[in-house]
Amino acid sequence: NKCAACYKQFNKLEHLVDHMRTSYHSVHEPKCEICKKHCRYFESLREHLIGPLPKADCEKIFKERGCDICLTILASRNALRAHRESCQLSRSNNGLIYRMARLGIQDDLRIENSHGRVVALSCKMVGGGSDGSLDLCARVCLIDEHERILFHSYVAPNLPITNYRYETTGIRQEHLRDAVPLKQVSKKIQDYLCNGEPLWQIRSRSGRARILVGHSLDHDLKCLELEYPTIMIRDTAKYPPLMKTSKLSNSLKYLTKAYLGYEIQTGIQDPYEDCVATMRLYMRMKSQAHRREDYPLANDPQNRNNFGAWRQSELERMTPQKLMEISRSDYYCWCLDS
Repeated sequence: NKCAACYKQFNKLEHLVDHMRTSYHSVHEPKCEICKKHCRYFESLREHLIGPLPKADCEKIFKERGCDICLTILASRNALRAHRESCQLSRSNNGLIYRMARLGIQDDLRIENSHGRVVALSCKMVGGGSDGSLDLCARVCLIDEHERILFHSYVAPNLPITNYRYETTGIRQEHLRDAVPLKQVSKKIQDYLCNGEPLWQIRSRSGRARILVGHSLDHDLKCLELEYPTIMIRDTAKYPPLMKTSKLSNSLKYLTKAYLGYEIQTGIQDPYEDCVATMRLYMRMKSQAHRREDYPLANDPQNRNNFGAWRQSELERMTPQKLMEISRSDYYCWCLDS
């Protein structure tokens, strides 16, 4: 009575069925390439391979030819060295070169024509309110999937600023003197994201609306006073495989270091750099090669009765491998965007 995915052992087959009913194991979970064990989070897989108490057999092989960034096992040490050159990324200078060429920040509210379907958004906040703790959007950046800047502007908040937070934002009072009003910026960005579709008609797998990538996007969209459908949002703070084993969000700084191999947010923070990091994380998660399924989600109509209570006796006669085959994910894997 051992689960074919996570290898938990159960005294009774009915307990295994109950476990499969609530675990949502699927081909989209992070998986150890050595012992084939499924993990809910990449952090769990990392602990399994190189944690305080790793599995000895897997640890030995991983130390010899495993990539500690993407957790892939290579055929040899030479293959690992070649792989690391492409897997470990570095900070992009595209944004700096772009802005130097334009002799300043792109604040003319001109979003270039782009046929890409994925964009990344990041904001930098200054402080409002009597104690400066209220977040007000004062700078926003939007890039495409090739890390090219689509829009980068200072924003004039609707409320008075009481703390510019210069140590992290690099924003001074003179930067916002001629800044574009928040309402105008929000309208421009929303029109670009919707791409001619009414907000209420946007669907996930068809239409012209663009996929929006970012980190803690709920907060950014709230500060921008902008609405966008959840089905079109890819948030690195809420994507289950990238979360902590405690089900809390990891910081973008940690995710960039752990899964891309370089540091960000040292000193004054650039929203372009955050956009690039979230876009690269999205592309890395999207490029995972998972087996294709006609109905990959547990809430798809064809899967809703896979573990129905009325099938209990039938499910208890199935092998653990068969139970695994009918199990589906409870989250939308980004590989489905491919």
